Amino acid sequence: MRLDTLLAPLPEPVAVTAAEVRAAQHPDAVLVVLDDDPTGTQSVAGLPVLTRWERADLDGAFATGAPAVYVLTNSRSLGERQAARRNREVVAVALAAARAAGKQVTFVSRSDSTLRGHFPLETDVLAEEIVAHGGERPALTLLVPAFPDAGRITVDSVHYWVVDGEATPVGETPFAADATFGFAASSLDEWVAEKTHGRIAADAVAPLTIDIIRGGVDDVEAFLGALAPGTIVAVDAVEESDLRVVALALHRLDAEVLLRVGPPYARAHIGQDIARPVEPADIPFAHERGGLVVVGSHVPLTTAQLAELKRARPGTATIELDVRRLIDERREAHLDEQARATAAALEQGTVIVHTSRELITGADGAASLDIARRVSSGVVELVRRVLELAPPRFVIAKGGITSSDVASEALEIRRATVLGPMLPGIVSLWQPETGPAVGIPYIVFAGNVGDEGSLAAVVAKLAGPADTAGADADPGTGTEPGAEER
Repeated sequence: MRLDTLLAPLPEPVAVTAAEVRAAQHPDAVLVVLDDDPTGTQSVAGLPVLTRWERADLDGAFATGAPAVYVLTNSRSLGERQAARRNREVVAVALAAARAAGKQVTFVSRSDSTLRGHFPLETDVLAEEIVAHGGERPALTLLVPAFPDAGRITVDSVHYWVVDGEATPVGETPFAADATFGFAASSLDEWVAEKTHGRIAADAVAPLTIDIIRGGVDDVEAFLGALAPGTIVAVDAVEESDLRVVALALHRLDAEVLLRVGPPYARAHIGQDIARPVEPADIPFAHERGGLVVVGSHVPLTTAQLAELKRARPGTATIELDVRRLIDERREAHLDEQARATAAALEQGTVIVHTSRELITGADGAASLDIARRVSSGVVELVRRVLELAPPRFVIAKGGITSSDVASEALEIRRATVLGPMLPGIVSLWQPETGPAVGIPYIVFAGNVGDEGSLAAVVAKLAGPADTAGADADPGTGTEPGAEER
């Protein structure tokens, strides 16, 4: 459907400013965002992000006075049992730290705006753990996957992926065919029924539609306040003002809720203005070598962005990690060879490292996830070796699993500050505060955001004009489609 046709009958948005939302919050309120990969930070600025969750980490984050703290669980790369355990660990530590700091915590399960991830597992676990630690069971669970900055909107409970003015129901996109987290439904009520295997019927999901939201904050507050405890609410949103109306209604309602959201809702909930894109003058560089661009995601958009990056920078050194070699006995020799080639090329300029574009899947979702982890660990090991040999000027990691593992394992970032987006509303820049990556700007680039030219635009912003020398540092390896992840 054409986007203008979809939006034409909708009421006009209600004007709500970020300042109004900020003013309505309790002064001790803080969101603890359990981010299932680090791309959830791309909509915010000036907030702490943690890749570890020991008590000292949460104590330090709460002491900053920030209205939200991101905890990188990376649970989208884990199996169900590991994901559940990790969520439980974070809740236990966060609640203990919050009590000591006098904070009122609302937990946010941040996941993919194209509906992939551990649902309902993660929200079920969060609710159980809140009760287990003496809290009240959340009255409502709000599903807010919309990410208007990246072309994800929800209208009449149907979630859409918008590209070039065309709105496609998300169940008809490549994301729905994900080997691990695939689905068929595009309507959020039917998606909940599908993901819960009928435990929650579609007609038990409450639709907070755009008509109600654009009726105003009072209408949303009344709608939510009338719902039975335990209800899951499917939330429409087309633009930031819709998210702010919902946030303001929740602040007025003052009820315990759980939030399962895409990247921008946390920004709306804390009343943060949409940040302007970070410019080169804002970035503290510590090294003069070239930058390192690491591409792992296999989604079609990433493959197109990689192709455009190579076209725009034909002289930039390009090194390929062969996925098949990363998962067999050739792994160690291949990593050693390619790490040394990458380090040498960084002395001349920016280097692109990407996994071969062949998508290798297992017999089922768990096996496919295991292959993804093995490939991602190979990418991590290469970056770790390169960091020892030749620390780069910057690091861009493309893809959810890739960016998470590179941050926490290769660069050993335990704490960072999100400086802001590199492009309007998308692509996050972190300033590492611990480990060997201090002084190396780290750019988290989701696999499924932007257009074909977005990756090239970010590289150009960081590296300047296209390199004129250094061409292909690994000739003859081929560029077949695919790699490892979401």
